[in-house]
Amino acid sequence: METVTNKTLEKLKYDLVRAGLVPYETIEQAEEIASAQNINIGQALINSGILTEETIIKFLESKLHIPSVNLDDYTLDKNCLKFINFSDAKKYRIIPLFKIEDTLTVAMADPLDLFAIDRIIESAECSIEPVIATEASILKKIDEYYKTDITVGEIYTNSEYINFDWREELHSEDLSDNHIQKIIRAILKQAILENVHEITFQHEDSGLAVNFKLNGEINVKGTIPNVLISSFIAKLKTLAELDPSVSEVPQLGKLSFKVDDIDLIASVSTFPTIMGERIFLKIYKPPKKLSSILKTDSQLKTINYAINEPGIILVCGSPLSGKTHIIYSLLLEIASRYKNKNIMTLESIAKYNLKGVNQCELNENVSFNMDKASRFIEFQSPDIIYLEGVKTKEIFDYFSGLVFDNKIIIMEFLANNMEDLRNKMAFSDFETLKSLLSCMIFIHSQESIEVFDKTTLQKYLV
Repeated sequence: METVTNKTLEKLKYDLVRAGLVPYETIEQAEEIASAQNINIGQALINSGILTEETIIKFLESKLHIPSVNLDDYTLDKNCLKFINFSDAKKYRIIPLFKIEDTLTVAMADPLDLFAIDRIIESAECSIEPVIATEASILKKIDEYYKTDITVGEIYTNSEYINFDWREELHSEDLSDNHIQKIIRAILKQAILENVHEITFQHEDSGLAVNFKLNGEINVKGTIPNVLISSFIAKLKTLAELDPSVSEVPQLGKLSFKVDDIDLIASVSTFPTIMGERIFLKIYKPPKKLSSILKTDSQLKTINYAINEPGIILVCGSPLSGKTHIIYSLLLEIASRYKNKNIMTLESIAKYNLKGVNQCELNENVSFNMDKASRFIEFQSPDIIYLEGVKTKEIFDYFSGLVFDNKIIIMEFLANNMEDLRNKMAFSDFETLKSLLSCMIFIHSQESIEVFDKTTLQKYLV
């Protein structure tokens, strides 16, 4: 878990007491609040109404003899954005203002963070002149100025692009700053045109291989040359709001982009290997109406009954069969019909923003994992809970037990076919699950989906 700090205020916190701005006891209380909420001590003082941001800024300006700047009406030199990437700007609460000769002036909320300054000096390859600004104003400017730099851009799939090849963009003579961004957009475009949902980038001797995975088979679609690899990975991570400077540990993020005016999301997972980082990207399309997926009234009737009674709704299928898509359609159906239901999800990545659903993304970086979520979610009094995946028997048994508290649990289960499902369900660990099933949706293919009610399930799972 990364601790949020402000090194400047940590160093000068007792000067606040000596200056008569706060009593000593308040500093101790602020430290306890900061530690408990994982915020810096300055934010704790501000949130408690003890000091204002303006008071802290004036104090730091006087103490450090570093000028402050009001960013509200300040116009930045956009040419300087290239010296600090979006991820570093967010992480260190820092934004470039202007550059004169070999000196880059930056606004910082924590001007004594020498690690941040060294990091920026290394990436910008020039000296740094800090000025002080409020954290809130810096974050506002980051969102304003980096907005176009952290979006993939729109993708259009006109019929003329039937034989589209992303390498045409790679080999173009584009020398602009966003050429890498255009390459990423071209790769996504080709994947969409070929109906591919999974893309991997992995290191090889010749460069970074771009692989499309379709129907379980991996197809090499070209290679990003070695000279562009670092820039490509840094840009892809920035777009996914990951830290480009971190490569030793796994990271999980997501891209948001538009295809023919339709919002899409792709999860981006990085993983260190001895050859370099392997990046896995999975594209999710927005859910359709449940009635357009299920073909018969009897199937809809079975599901309608299940979402009105406590029990477990199981969605089964092989990898990439569309389990998540069906579940999202189901959640949208429930949310649109039952406005008074508290619907909650526990997911690694929210693949689509569902109106009327309280979606919760697990985050290992702050220790918000499935184990912690399972211990606290009941205090939110949910009526319906969707679990993206359950890996331990303890968590599995806990959520199954919530059925006895009149909850509806929606789970997904990996099974290639009905025989595979029966073999897996034969294990004693699943006896409780089988007894609590109220409905099962089995996806054989996009054209073949079966829905089983509780009575029918007993025949198949014996």
